[in-house]
Amino acid sequence: MNIGIIGAGTMGVGIAQVAATAGCKVVLFDANAPQIDKALTGLEKTLQKLTEKGKISQEKAAEIRNNIVKGEALQDLKDSNLVIEAIIENKDIKTKVFTELETYVSEDCIIGSNTSSISITSLGAELKKPERFIGIHFFNPAPLMPLVEVIPSLLTEKTLAEKIYNLMKEWGKIPVIAKDIPGFIVNRIARPYYGEALRIVEENIATPEQVDEAMKTLGNFKMGPFELMDLIGVDVNFAVTTTVYKDYFYDPKYKPSLLQQRMSEAKLHGRKTGKGFYDYSEGAAKPEAQKDDALYQQIFLRIISMLINEAVEAKRLGVANDEDIELAMQKGVNYPKGLLGWGQEIGYSKISETLQNLYNEYQEERYRQSPLLRKM
Repeated sequence: MNIGIIGAGTMGVGIAQVAATAGCKVVLFDANAPQIDKALTGLEKTLQKLTEKGKISQEKAAEIRNNIVKGEALQDLKDSNLVIEAIIENKDIKTKVFTELETYVSEDCIIGSNTSSISITSLGAELKKPERFIGIHFFNPAPLMPLVEVIPSLLTEKTLAEKIYNLMKEWGKIPVIAKDIPGFIVNRIARPYYGEALRIVEENIATPEQVDEAMKTLGNFKMGPFELMDLIGVDVNFAVTTTVYKDYFYDPKYKPSLLQQRMSEAKLHGRKTGKGFYDYSEGAAKPEAQKDDALYQQIFLRIISMLINEAVEAKRLGVANDEDIELAMQKGVNYPKGLLGWGQEIGYSKISETLQNLYNEYQEERYRQSPLLRKM
């Protein structure tokens, strides 16, 4: 297949590497031409490391490199069978690119977006052929993270989701099919992992390091919420939360955090700026959490109950099937277990009781239970 990639940032070049590894011919284009050279130089270093570690042969590395060529203009993507866009999360900019792209590519070229939070239906609606448009959401870093969310819009041709699903399998990925709702599967269900952690810290119930320690020791999560926000980028995480909140017509469940907004404004974005919830400057020591077993139990139960409730609500609304909901959270954000199974393990009555207690305490819609949770 001939693949076009728009955007030579981390995600764009990562998707290009995945496609090229699967034997596809890739044209990588970015409106900022120097960014393509920078991306290809970075890819060269990545491939070199992979050969040194024995993960791929010298021949395979050369094949991947040769499968990717630089596009000088958007028109260079004209022979593509599939184009995947991975540019800035801005609806107007994306739409402008898609409408121009459509004038160059063939009638049967599939156009996909790697957006993590913008409605696929709204992005494709401006196209002359919206039935060829679909969401293909990779997770960062694309070559390493196995999950791909495939999101058909209300206007997408009925068999296209299955075609892309099968293609992603050929590319060595684990695809899931999701409804076109804000946040799709992962970014919708995962919101409380950050939101509730931020709420706990904002209320001086615990410190970021205590919350992280509680989720790692009791929940066996690889990273705590604050470590993860620093890795993703505090600004990026805040932007996704804000989009989901707005797109759900300001549902209190997804309300962003004032603390996160202030940190974004202060450019305390985490690892990429050297400081976020933790200090990443040279020689800086990470603060140690003051251990408190009862507090840790309270933190864990509060956050996990919110997460399980979201997974149950996604099941109720048919956002995806049970298997895909479980797969998405384990393969997209490395959760140690599927949340529906975890709810069964803890006991759905315990989750329901925890949420009811939070609702009684705060009197906020944020803690309302999924109608399905009470029946499970």
